[in-house]
Amino acid sequence: MSHPPLVTAGIDVGTSAVKTAVLRSTGGDAPDVEVLALRSDRIRRRDLRKVIDESFHAALAESELAAEEMAYVASTGEGELVEFRSGHFYGMTTHARGATHLVTEATAVLDVGALHARAMRIDSRSKVLSSRMTSQCASGSGQFLENVARYLGVALDEVGRLSMESSSPEMVSSICAVLAETDVINMVSRKIPTPDILKGIHLSMAGRFVKLLRAVKAGSDVVVTGGLAGDEGLVEALREKIAGEKLPMKIHTHESSIHAGALGAALWGAHRHRILSGRHEARTS
Repeated sequence: MSHPPLVTAGIDVGTSAVKTAVLRSTGGDAPDVEVLALRSDRIRRRDLRKVIDESFHAALAESELAAEEMAYVASTGEGELVEFRSGHFYGMTTHARGATHLVTEATAVLDVGALHARAMRIDSRSKVLSSRMTSQCASGSGQFLENVARYLGVALDEVGRLSMESSSPEMVSSICAVLAETDVINMVSRKIPTPDILKGIHLSMAGRFVKLLRAVKAGSDVVVTGGLAGDEGLVEALREKIAGEKLPMKIHTHESSIHAGALGAALWGAHRHRILSGRHEARTS
């Protein structure tokens, strides 16, 4: 059965950035999805509602569409602040759906955000079967890595490349972010090269993430999403840890992995719109 195309938007409001996706999709057994716009806008102490509004309207401009043409605007993350939303979806649900859209064989998701990392085991329909999250003080988050990069005088987008240049990683011992940052200060005073510090941090973070994946009994194909999905050094460290423990897992990333939550929200929004429209038609027929 064919369905008319719908244009929907997903807005993922995180701690450090707002991600927006605009999609045109058809329903049915083999849905066709066209990505019209993807944005990631850093908050940087700006008014969050203003960042949300600017991100959404910039995505509309990129798509050459007006707000009135949106069939559904779905929010996720801290999306309650999206005052013009049609509905809201829980972050695990949207990251799971976004992950299966990007990597169809996905059986698990590792969402690494600014404050937390969470592992999810999912099925082929993006249903979350099991999940586990790092504790709030754990040194396995984007904010921790950003703080370290700032102390080292390294741009965040250079961290991954530098980490992969390491020849002798210096491991971080503490799971507490504050104490781990103290470790980094001591490393600098001992003149440990920056690539070795960053690789050690990546390996430490990867070790925590592997524990999460084992705890949820993650399947063979793990998709990394969230703000650190584009950190190639972290992804490589994760692969090294999995290989070292001889786990039957393959780590996947995608150029749009950081937008997985927004993509998933837009896709679930299209699904919900079709269900609600079908009920309305049934009542009025």
